[in-house]
Amino acid sequence: MGNADASLLDPHVMPDVAAIVAPRLELVSMSPGFVGALLDGDRDRAATLIGFELPEDWPDDNTQGFLRMRHGQMQREPETQQWLGRALVLRGSGTMVGYAGFHGPPGSNALEKGDAVELGYTVFPAFRGRGYATEAAQALMRWAREEHGITAFVASVSPGNEPSLAVVRKLGFVHVGERMDDVDGLELVFELRS
Repeated sequence: MGNADASLLDPHVMPDVAAIVAPRLELVSMSPGFVGALLDGDRDRAATLIGFELPEDWPDDNTQGFLRMRHGQMQREPETQQWLGRALVLRGSGTMVGYAGFHGPPGSNALEKGDAVELGYTVFPAFRGRGYATEAAQALMRWAREEHGITAFVASVSPGNEPSLAVVRKLGFVHVGERMDDVDGLELVFELRS
């Protein structure tokens, strides 16, 4: 699984962005080539680049802005790919259940702390309530600690998003403030130092 072949097709792909493996999930990097194919509406090419079939109803209209933003980040700074969006894929079945990643490398976070990274995650409705968001967040934080020595994590959550609030609390995040997001409105900001 993964996008090893993408480097042959897209000069902006970092071919060495390995999947992060969790107990039930593989977190597979969404390369610039993959995201570009999605934005172009070429789902067949996108599936070929990432190595598994895409959900029929994804990406939806709400995801387009996220994809454009991440694609732009990777086009400007290819080295950010390792920090950005990863497809959450069930091990063994190849079913994509959501996506997760950081907002960028250290320093790209709501608290503007140079040593912290900010988590983001989405689990598709049909797969919610099974602990996938928690597992993905744990895997991302473990990877950041082991590969980059990161020990400070941030999460911004809408005050009405009870499932996501439960995830950050379960992981030990502490509420440290609020902020207004241009897209999502009021968000509660949480921090974890480990």
